[in-house]
Amino acid sequence: MWAGQAVSQLGEHASLVIVPLFAVVTLHASAGQLGVLRAVGQAPVLLLSLPAGAWVDRWRARTAMAWADAGRALVLAGAAVAGWWGSLAMGALLVVVFAAGALSVVFDVAYQAAVVRLVERDRLVAGNSALEGSRSAAQIAGPALGGALVSLLSVPVAAAAGALSFAVSFLSLRRIRRPEPVPERAGDAAGAWRRMGRGVRFVAGDAALRAVCVASAAYQFSFAAMMTVYLLFLPRQLHLPGVVVGVVLAASGPGALAGSLLAARAPARFGYGVVLVGGAALGDGVFCCVPALHGPPVVVAGVLVVVGFVFGLGAQLVNVTVMAVRQAVTPPAVQGRTAATISFVGMGMAPLGSLLGGFLAHAWGLRAGLMVAAVAMLVSPAVMALSPLGRLGRVLPAPVPVPLARASAPVPAVPAAGSAVGAVPRRRGAEGGGGGST
Repeated sequence: MWAGQAVSQLGEHASLVIVPLFAVVTLHASAGQLGVLRAVGQAPVLLLSLPAGAWVDRWRARTAMAWADAGRALVLAGAAVAGWWGSLAMGALLVVVFAAGALSVVFDVAYQAAVVRLVERDRLVAGNSALEGSRSAAQIAGPALGGALVSLLSVPVAAAAGALSFAVSFLSLRRIRRPEPVPERAGDAAGAWRRMGRGVRFVAGDAALRAVCVASAAYQFSFAAMMTVYLLFLPRQLHLPGVVVGVVLAASGPGALAGSLLAARAPARFGYGVVLVGGAALGDGVFCCVPALHGPPVVVAGVLVVVGFVFGLGAQLVNVTVMAVRQAVTPPAVQGRTAATISFVGMGMAPLGSLLGGFLAHAWGLRAGLMVAAVAMLVSPAVMALSPLGRLGRVLPAPVPVPLARASAPVPAVPAAGSAVGAVPRRRGAEGGGGGST
């Protein structure tokens, strides 16, 4: 699983740079068109998260992960063939990003459910730190690789490289041998809606999980707006070439790697609340200095690399810590549905943020639009500071009881390995430059 995840993340982070750069540099996409492209790629989170959570709770997680990666490999391979024949226009890109986004929703929900079936409860922070470390390594190499492939070779070659990474991940995930019981699959469509409702009620019934949802929604909305303007700001306002843009976006990778290592020990020393609020304020606030940048491209690029490193450090502290908190309070019975609900509320705001970013860039200009979006990112740490998350100490909270489906019938639980408990999504989405990732 670890190997498959690392290779898959490499392809994903490369692809998240390849597609926008193709639209901006080759198709000369406008700010509005780029906003629409990003919104279409993020829309499956809003449309499919809740059904995916109910579905994953009824299937083996590793099976769902493997076939989602197989689908993403086929989608990018199709994009490579279309690009080779010269037919990869904006319409084709919209289809590609939507299909890849839909498959990514299934993979992410299943991945979060699978982690806690392979890792013991007392090893959740260490396990998440290791997995996030490999994701950080992919963040270092992926954007730079994507930018280099687009600039030096061609979009078809870049898309083919992404397809190959997902194919390798599929083969790796299929080699997981730990037995995983098949969950109960009986039920009709009405039963599926009831299961989704229970997941929503479970998250809404806990103050800490509610705070995670609100903070995640605020972050994903503002981050998506900021990244839409940022991807235009770098090549058009600062006149940075594609390779340099890839390096700037990849700079968050080393910071994220350092953050994942720091997160393995920081909560036990300073407390989970301090790490969550401090990491979010540091990582989100650093972008407020970017709109004021002027000067020679070499100097500007150096400053942006530092900004990316600090952002990656703070973001990864939050990613690992909030994952451990979510996992600790979520019982196995609602793993997929809890992950899907939080993704729905949080990542579901990303398409709206992308559209807003395109509007801000068009109506107010790149510098003003970037400043508004960067300041808005500070709402997320403010929400956490004012919620129960900010008061968490050095010990993980206990699992929250699952509400009963009826007075006498508990929600059926999916057996888990050891004493592991339910999984949850990353706070950050999978965006270039910090994972945009949860």
